[in-house]
Amino acid sequence: MKFMNIKNSFKALTYAAYAVAVCSAFVNPASAQSVEQLQQLRERAQQSQSGAATPSVSPLSISTQRTLPGATASANTMGQFSTQPRNGVNLPGEPTIDTVFPAQAPMENPPFAANLFIGGFESERSSGLNDNYLIAPGDKISIWLWGAVNFSDVVTVDNQGNIFIPNIGPIRIANTPAGSVNQTVTGKIRQVYTNDVNVYVNLLTSTPVSLYVSGPVLRPGQYAGLASDSVLYYLKRAGGIDFQRGSFRQIDIVRNGKVVASADLYAFFRSGKLPEISFKDGDTILVHPIGNTIVVETGARNSFTFEFLNEELNGGVVNYFARPGEFASHASVSGIRNNKQFARYVSVEEFASLKLSAGDTVEYIADHEPQIYRINVAGAFAGASQVMVDKGARLIDVLDHIEADTTLSDTQNIYLLRESVAVKQKEIIEEGLQRLERSMYTAPISSTGEGAIRAQEAQLVADFITRARQVEPQGRVVVSENGEIANILLEPNDTIVIPEVTDLIHVGGEVLLPQSVVFNPDATTEDYVAWAGGFTERAEDERILIVRKNGNVTFTSVNDSFLSSNDSKLEPGDQIIVLPAIDTKILQAVKDITQIVYQIAIAANVATD
Repeated sequence: MKFMNIKNSFKALTYAAYAVAVCSAFVNPASAQSVEQLQQLRERAQQSQSGAATPSVSPLSISTQRTLPGATASANTMGQFSTQPRNGVNLPGEPTIDTVFPAQAPMENPPFAANLFIGGFESERSSGLNDNYLIAPGDKISIWLWGAVNFSDVVTVDNQGNIFIPNIGPIRIANTPAGSVNQTVTGKIRQVYTNDVNVYVNLLTSTPVSLYVSGPVLRPGQYAGLASDSVLYYLKRAGGIDFQRGSFRQIDIVRNGKVVASADLYAFFRSGKLPEISFKDGDTILVHPIGNTIVVETGARNSFTFEFLNEELNGGVVNYFARPGEFASHASVSGIRNNKQFARYVSVEEFASLKLSAGDTVEYIADHEPQIYRINVAGAFAGASQVMVDKGARLIDVLDHIEADTTLSDTQNIYLLRESVAVKQKEIIEEGLQRLERSMYTAPISSTGEGAIRAQEAQLVADFITRARQVEPQGRVVVSENGEIANILLEPNDTIVIPEVTDLIHVGGEVLLPQSVVFNPDATTEDYVAWAGGFTERAEDERILIVRKNGNVTFTSVNDSFLSSNDSKLEPGDQIIVLPAIDTKILQAVKDITQIVYQIAIAANVATD
């Protein structure tokens, strides 16, 4: 009765819905604007009234997404697994190298021969079969007989290592090289069919073997491959040897509990030798723990971490593998002996006979005392741009061997460019910049307004320091004055600069049009600055830098008379550099900045913006 009441209730609701739809069609023309739409509504109502179109409804047939606890739709289905290779894709929750091994910093000196496991050579396989491959159970062989007897079939090597041919019987070919299969099978067939029978035998497929890789490798486990694959192939499949724990020298192939072959990757790396072995199911490639190590840090072509046997712990073996550079003269050895620190500094020849200990560190050093210097020549000269001189040579001795045209070369204003002086100039500038930073960032502040001003000043100083640190000093050394040249001692890689004869005065720095002006003996500093467009708004006209051709530096101003003394008189080839002025109302460390600006201008012949 309850079900009938529910059914009647649904019918009543259907009539009500039909009535509402008809009324709404008249009230709202937008929902039903034609007779065809009204007819469609009537047909839907009739279909809902017919018992054949409306199935019986019960509470048990009402769809819902709620389920009882523990109820599943696939309770009777069985689990499935994929037979396809994953190609290195990890399953959800599966341990990875990152989760198993702790994070380690990159090794500065990786193991020697570690690059054997770089790349994907394990995926490069030959399409053909190796002639030295040994036939194993499961291999498929194609056989053709024609002539007096016709026969064609593909046979499989059984578990006993035999193939069966009708009228011939079993033929044992297990452990027969692939290149000899044709000869072996043909010989057995001709023992039965002696005349008028031609035979052709071909190995079609080889059966993969399954073996284990164990020891300090990244992914130890079971791997499949061909019996003719190399040890390197299976080691690469296992992720390679662990650089921190695994041995590159002691790798054994174990079969039935016995070592049947051993591999030394150093021998392969140096001479291409690997054990010749045909793998079988169940073989194990066992990598032993790492042995004695010697680290070669620098000075050698092979700066790696080497693993040596006990009898190889001597300098001669290290020299053989590390291959020190041609100019290496000495070897530095440090380590531990009897729980005490050990260190030696010996020649490469003495190092060859030195006994070493596990954990030693070796550095090769080129410690030859230089006896010949290279001196560079630049500017206006003729001949070679480099001169090789003996240790202790002086400037005038070298000038005697440099060709120069006196009409084009100003030999009275020679100067040097020296690397050691450039380094010292860089250090002096850096000290001034650091002192400026300390004075700006440690200055006391008495009020909030002063603090805001100091913050702006600090930003300006920081920008100035950044640009100043980019300047590279020339390392100029003044060696000539009034036509006389100082016969100073030369240093390696010095550059002798012979200026060209010129008729120009170079004007730069804080002028509107930096340029070179023809020398006029009657012109003053103000004239040359005026010819260069005059001063800029931030020019310092009280201290103008004059750089002579020989490298000397003097200061002057527009109010000075260059005719008053010979020391301040301009000469052709001189440079006039107008330095920027520092506003004393803005910056507190005016003295330090001015000093640094002068140092940079003198050291590099530039005016810092």
